[in-house]
Amino acid sequence: MRPLPASLPLLASLALLGGCSYLPTWDSLPSVTGDKVLGVLTPYRVEVVQGNVLTKEMVARVKPGMPKAQVRDLLGSPLLADVFHEARWDYVFTIRRQGAPAQRRLVVASFDGDKLKTLEVPDDLPTENEFVASVNTFKPGKKEPKLALSQAERDALPPPKPSAEAAPTAAAEGPAPGRVYPPLDALPARAGS
Repeated sequence: MRPLPASLPLLASLALLGGCSYLPTWDSLPSVTGDKVLGVLTPYRVEVVQGNVLTKEMVARVKPGMPKAQVRDLLGSPLLADVFHEARWDYVFTIRRQGAPAQRRLVVASFDGDKLKTLEVPDDLPTENEFVASVNTFKPGKKEPKLALSQAERDALPPPKPSAEAAPTAAAEGPAPGRVYPPLDALPARAGS
């Protein structure tokens, strides 16, 4: 065997070090900016909804002086009810939905004993229709699915064909053979009933 030239390990290490210059750096890696990866792809984002959806209509039904139980019936259980601050309920609502702007609202109910003292409502609290419109990600131009037939379309449908296997009505023939049951009052009573 011939001995390796002394310069061969030196050349191999230079080649390896030269290859390191082709490794990507953190700055050159594809990035996720905004809602897009590489400026083209939109990754799936999990919809996160937390808290109580409160609308102007719901809050309008709550009046000062109502007991806690009635406020809970109208607005639902608060997201935060602190043991150390029993006179304050925080109704927090957050939603992150792909294709819609993120939302966050806080409604604070303050109590004096068991009675509602004040209800702090944000100015941007939406009505029910405004809330539905804000989370609706339906894009105009898409064909919306038809969920019901019009009366003219119902009238145009052919009448249903009578089935040859259709069983005659029970009133015409009486009970089905083999299915005769005794009256309930004739059954023996069970022990302990």
